[in-house]
Amino acid sequence: MFKRFSASALLLGAMSTFALADTSASGDQAMIDIAGYSVPVVKDGLYDRYRSNPPLSVIRQESPQTDLSWFETLDKKKVDIGFESYSPNFYYHNSKVTVIYTADLDRLRELMPRDVLAQAKPLQIWPGRGLVALTAYAYHYCDNDEYNEISLAVITQKPGHFNMGPVSLVRQAMSKDFWGYVLKLPVDTELARVRGVVGYNLPKWLTPIEYQDNADSIVFRVLDSQTGQLEMALETQKLQDLSEEPALVTNSFTNLSVSGELNYGHAVSRQLSYASSTDDDDVKLELGTGNFAQFIRSLDLGKMLRYDYVPEFQSALYAPEPLITLLADD
Repeated sequence: MFKRFSASALLLGAMSTFALADTSASGDQAMIDIAGYSVPVVKDGLYDRYRSNPPLSVIRQESPQTDLSWFETLDKKKVDIGFESYSPNFYYHNSKVTVIYTADLDRLRELMPRDVLAQAKPLQIWPGRGLVALTAYAYHYCDNDEYNEISLAVITQKPGHFNMGPVSLVRQAMSKDFWGYVLKLPVDTELARVRGVVGYNLPKWLTPIEYQDNADSIVFRVLDSQTGQLEMALETQKLQDLSEEPALVTNSFTNLSVSGELNYGHAVSRQLSYASSTDDDDVKLELGTGNFAQFIRSLDLGKMLRYDYVPEFQSALYAPEPLITLLADD
């Protein structure tokens, strides 16, 4: 499963380090203020013009091929998340892949804050082994313009519910309601970084992420922002027999707010094209030598349990709320 990088791959990483764009590879930049941060964005892009609240009529005009029927059923509201924004944030045209691995359970517990562990513990799939989800996102068109993101998250039980290990995992899969604690979340635009850190208290940092759509595979490469060397490369096969019946999937996380209070956030995804596999030949994960790669190694990843290929999905990301409100509703 884990292989060394070739010399040519390392050279590619080094050559690409300064190709990181805080906005897009082309077009002018505008500087805006978000919570005291000076942030470069695409000049006259969606965020520059509308600050997370573009009219759907504008999206329809700019992207006439995009199905907006689901977004028409959702209402946005103005929120204060350390800066003025709107919730939910809309992602109109995107792709992602997710790989579920076993990992060292003690290490996962060690990495989670005590207050979070009191409400959401890692699921134990078998003695000594928990689960992590490695998800690579390519947001092609969204309220925050275009960017790529890699999520590494511990899979936990839903707060307020019993942790029954595999039973909890099956229940989450059947209900399409997944819970986790986010360990790492690199992104490749400053806009995504600042919004995620300030607004959601998520562990985001800015680093080059390459997305490659090949004939038979999808490749995401994460590069070290200082050295340009490859940190991680995830290559997954394009699966056949795609389901095209729209399905709603909720991914939620528990974390601490800036003030140290328990929060939860969630995104609802409308999957338009998707397939899954349990064949580990469909996934190749390669690790380099940087901090992110070493962190992944420290998790002692083991067996791949599932690979999800989602070449087309839409999403609505909601502003975080106090966890106590969720527990009260349950």
